[in-house]
Parts: sequence; structure tokens; C-alpha cells
Amino acid sequence: MHLGNDKRENDLESESMQKQDLSILEKRLEYQFQNRKYLITALTHSSYANEVKGAGKSNERLEFLGDSVLGVIVADYLFKNQPNMPEGDLTKTRASLVCEKALCSFSRQLGVGEFLLLSHGEQNSGGRTRPSILADAFEAILAAIYLDGGMEQAREFVLRFVAPMAKSVKPKSFKDYKTVLQEIIQQNPEERLEYVLTGESGPDHDKHFTVEVHLNSNVVGKGGGRSKKEAEQQAAREALELMGY
Repeated sequence: MHLGNDKRENDLESESMQKQDLSILEKRLEYQFQNRKYLITALTHSSYANEVKGAGKSNERLEFLGDSVLGVIVADYLFKNQPNMPEGDLTKTRASLVCEKALCSFSRQLGVGEFLLLSHGEQNSGGRTRPSILADAFEAILAAIYLDGGMEQAREFVLRFVAPMAKSVKPKSFKDYKTVLQEIIQQNPEERLEYVLTGESGPDHDKHFTVEVHLNSNVVGKGGGRSKKEAEQQAAREALELMGY
């Protein structure tokens, strides 16, 4: 009976500490959640969800949604604030603002790594500072804000980081192979480009992804990397080389 009381006290203490920690993060985000479950899910890495029984879902679905919300907000901002920039440069600038390197830097500014829920293996291998994990977490947090407070709250959050960076970005300074390949394929409207995940190997703290890029169902490039985005970029790069670009 005494052990049961101790467990309940420990659970309450842990819950209290978590709420306090999340309050710190909310202050950094400059957004207070109505439903904190969104934020907790955004901070839950797949390694933790797989390791801890009853941990709930990982942030992968939120990352998917956040990626789309981010793209819309950044495209809208550039369209309105760069009225003389041609379409090609708009595309390259947007790519540089939503790439893994940029999103990782945004997460680091917020100290997101401190709050991530990771497996023991992921923590011990430096997961709190890994660029791909931090970039994904930023997109997941953005989606959490979007679901909890709507598009305008999400926009306000994103532009705190994107607007200052956009002023210093040069369109040609970022090598976005996917965008270059897309621009070439778009010259022929009947052509269809698709990225297909073909492999995922390694432990949670050291994943390796392989991707194929298909043009009308034909494989035109393959690539690998420690994140899906990196693998897609490498697949696009190989496709461009094979096409003579």
C-alpha cells in the first residue's frame, strides 16, 4: 500500500515537472497551447514512441502537416514581400528557408532539443542535437500550433524566424536539386515526377534512408541519406547528372 502511494506521488511530481518544462518552452514559442497534447506529440520522437509503452503517437504525422503549412506561409510571405522577384528565384529562396539546415537553426534558437522525448539510445547518440531530428521537430511544433490556434498563429510563429532570414538569403546560394529537377520537368506538362522511399535501415539513432526518383514510373535517380529529405536531394542530384545538367 505504501509503495502504491509512493508511485502516485512520483507520477504527480513527474506530471508537475513536465507542465513546468512545457511552460518554459511555450514562453520561447511565444504561444500558449489550449491543448498541450499537441505540443507533447510534436516533441515525441518515433524512437521514444516505440520504446515507451503508452507513450502515444510520434511526431511524424505532425511533421508531414507542418511541412505543408510551412511551405504555404513562406510562399505567401515571399510573394507579397518580393514583388519583383521572378518565379525561379522565389522557388529557390523558399527552398533555402525551409531546408533542414534552416529549420534546425530555428529549433536551436528555441532550445527545442532540451524538451524532446527520445529513446535512451537516441539520447546517448546525440539525438538532441541531430539536425534532422531538430528540423522535423520544428515542423511538428508548427503543425501543433496550427491545429491548436489556426493559420494566423502559425504564420506569426514562423515569420519570427523566416522574415529576418529572408532578407539575407541569395536565391543562387542554395543548391536545391529537387527544385532544379522540378523546373526542368515542368517544361513538359505531361511528365510526372515522384519520389519513392525504397529503404529504411539502421537503429533509431542512426537511420539511413534510400529514395528513388521516378519520371513517368521510370527510375531516373537514386539517393541515400540520414533523413528522407537528404535522400530525396541526392536522388534528384543523380537524376540531374544522368540528364546532363
